[in-house]
Amino acid sequence: MTGEEYRAAVLDVAFLAACAVNDTVPDAERVGKMDPEKLFKAADRHMLTGITAMALESAGVRDDAFTQAKGKAVFKAAAFDAERGAVLAKFEEEGIMYAPMKGCVLKELYPKLGMRQMSDNDILYDDTRTHDVKAIMESLGFSAGPSFGRGVHDHYFKPPVLNFEMHRSLFGVGQNVKFVEYYKDVKSRLIRNEGSRYGYHFSDEDFYIYMIAHEYKHYSGSGTGLRSLLDTYVFLKKKGEGLDWSHIAGELEKLDISAFEEQNRSLAMRLFSGDELTGADIEMLDYIASSGTYGTWANRAKNQVARKGRAGYLFSRMFLPLRTMKTLYPVLDAVPVLLPFCWIFRLVKALITKPRKVLFQLKAAFR
Repeated sequence: MTGEEYRAAVLDVAFLAACAVNDTVPDAERVGKMDPEKLFKAADRHMLTGITAMALESAGVRDDAFTQAKGKAVFKAAAFDAERGAVLAKFEEEGIMYAPMKGCVLKELYPKLGMRQMSDNDILYDDTRTHDVKAIMESLGFSAGPSFGRGVHDHYFKPPVLNFEMHRSLFGVGQNVKFVEYYKDVKSRLIRNEGSRYGYHFSDEDFYIYMIAHEYKHYSGSGTGLRSLLDTYVFLKKKGEGLDWSHIAGELEKLDISAFEEQNRSLAMRLFSGDELTGADIEMLDYIASSGTYGTWANRAKNQVARKGRAGYLFSRMFLPLRTMKTLYPVLDAVPVLLPFCWIFRLVKALITKPRKVLFQLKAAFR
């Protein structure tokens, strides 16, 4: 698939996703011109196969790959719902503060189950209860990931498809300093759920602020895809008119992401409403289209070189700070003087096991 063909397929995915969330039947003539294989590849890269399948079906078009993808999306969404209910019931029993985040909340705003696909569920919890959470998750059949106890969250896996990210904090070491400071005392920004002793949630305004901050983290790093843009549209379509925009504007200013939010909102509302895009919208959409759901190494390298310069980028990739190296080599917790040896070991290992990735980063710095 050429670059132009991929871009056209991404625009087709956006069109079909818009039809699905706006409950309109896609134009039959436009659908008839779409290449199912290219469409599927683009939808899959942006984690929108389920919603694309639903739009196609509303137009009377069925494709085996899309049908299977929709079935998996619906199954996974239902499995997450059931398992999350069991996890949070245990948290209530054990007196552990919790707050579902991101996709767990956004999926409820989509018209149908499975439209908002998720690779994991994110739940914020009281960070003093890490080992209690581990005991609960293991009692429910989950296994902790290898980085347990390090970083801002722990991964828990349960076959065949379940992945939970249990967050001690929303932003952490090595991430945007303003975001880390803003969400340091995140519980003070939460509201307790009605009828619950330990469940919490953001107000609509604060949820939107966090959603934009999280999206910016990815956008300014490796990039982010159409799914995030669709989240913005669905959220604002449901909640936009009732939001306190003066509060939102003030908080976005504190986080220094006002300009990003404005452009992101402009693109989301125009793209999924079918309105004509501005030049700035098109530029942002091209970047998002190239990123996919989880971004790309090319975007990450380009963004870091722009911020740090070539030498700064290469230095930062070769000599990770101690706090980051500790997550890779736990021995540094006890013996931090081994840091230089771990740098050398990491570099040699990368040259042996990932030579293409090393070469790519060198090329990115000097491109």
